[in-house]
Amino acid sequence: MSQQGDDRRRQENDWWGELYDPARADAGPAAAADSVDERFDSASRTLGGRRPTGGDQRPAAGAPWGPPEGGREPGGAAPGPDGAAGGGPQGWRPPGGGDGPGAARPPSAPAPRRPPGAASAPAPRPWRAAASGYVGDEPPAYEAEPTTLPVADPEEPGGPVPDTVLDGARYGTFTLRAVSLRGDAARSRGEPRRDVLLTARFGTGDGALVLVAVASGDGASPDAARELCEWIGGAVGRSHARLAEDIRAARRGALKSGLHRLTDRGYGRLRTRAAELGLDPAAYTAPVRCLLLPAHPDCRVRVFFGVGDGGLFRLRDGAWQDLEPDAREYDTVGGPVLGFGGGRPPTPDPTAPDPPAPELPADWEAAPQDGGPPAVGPFRFRASVARPGDTLLLCGAGLAEPLRAAPALAAHWAERWAPTEPPGLAGFLADAQVGVKGYADDRTAAAVWEA
Repeated sequence: MSQQGDDRRRQENDWWGELYDPARADAGPAAAADSVDERFDSASRTLGGRRPTGGDQRPAAGAPWGPPEGGREPGGAAPGPDGAAGGGPQGWRPPGGGDGPGAARPPSAPAPRRPPGAASAPAPRPWRAAASGYVGDEPPAYEAEPTTLPVADPEEPGGPVPDTVLDGARYGTFTLRAVSLRGDAARSRGEPRRDVLLTARFGTGDGALVLVAVASGDGASPDAARELCEWIGGAVGRSHARLAEDIRAARRGALKSGLHRLTDRGYGRLRTRAAELGLDPAAYTAPVRCLLLPAHPDCRVRVFFGVGDGGLFRLRDGAWQDLEPDAREYDTVGGPVLGFGGGRPPTPDPTAPDPPAPELPADWEAAPQDGGPPAVGPFRFRASVARPGDTLLLCGAGLAEPLRAAPALAAHWAERWAPTEPPGLAGFLADAQVGVKGYADDRTAAAVWEA
């Protein structure tokens, strides 16, 4: 025993002698005092140990941290990824098991050790998307950030649409936020964004009219989606004064009839374009959904119209309402300007004739005649009256589907958007990027906050 003890002491003396060899070049002056205690602490950290201290420690990031609940690992090292949340700087993880600035180990700290055969319990996933970038029990299958650019044409290098489009405005009593994001699947494959977003203001002052158009190219034609949005935008712009007047006067029948004709003309043009390209008309089409928002502060009527899949939702008193019009309503006209839960409508005069439909621009008559409803679905229309504190959300199918299917996403946005003050552009973009496992299509949406 004494011989073994002598050998151990001799090895330790050799090690300390090598460490304090005056012939060795120093690595440079240290910021701390050069004392025996300091050198002992440095050596202990290098070997994976830690000198006992009398108080708690905090990570460099400043996040709160206390003594470990489940004890220390062998050698006195702080718990690693599978240790208690109260672990120290080595292998420290923020409460909840997520990664964060405090999760990084100091450069001098070795990887934490775990006894052989010890099972590691899965860290709980945070339910709030703000900490993880997604909602649900499991993360999405794709990276949330762009990884590959779409292939560009040498003759038109600027042809691929940008990954993200973000816009916003404030008029009268409403604040608008709009975004179109390339889906995670398209980002991973290097494909361009297929959804189209159009935001436009026609007119000035209180007589201005704001149009938001969302067209989805997923499963359809992105060229058709772009052409349809541009044509509808031009038609609305040429008739914006009459449309704004009809909205303020609550002429629901005239609005529905005129916007139905407008939309049908747009799809008629797509059918003509498909014939010119030698394509099947069913292959050169796209769903489109639009909002008309008058800028006049005394008018809270919000008009939705469109064709195809997507969603129209309203956040009122902390709860989501699905305002998507039933497809069976598409061929009805007349009735008051009233949305789901929008309040008591004015009593109509039964003897008053229905106002005539607005005059169509001359170029509408030059368009091809209607060839039946478009392949993407029937015409949908809803005129609703907004209340202060409401948030109206118009979106394509890529965002409507996860919002309906993932309660965690709906709950997250309800919490984020419940305050009357709308988020800024950066905050709205971050909200739109919250991932849900199983949904990786383009996301395009417009939200309207009512003051």
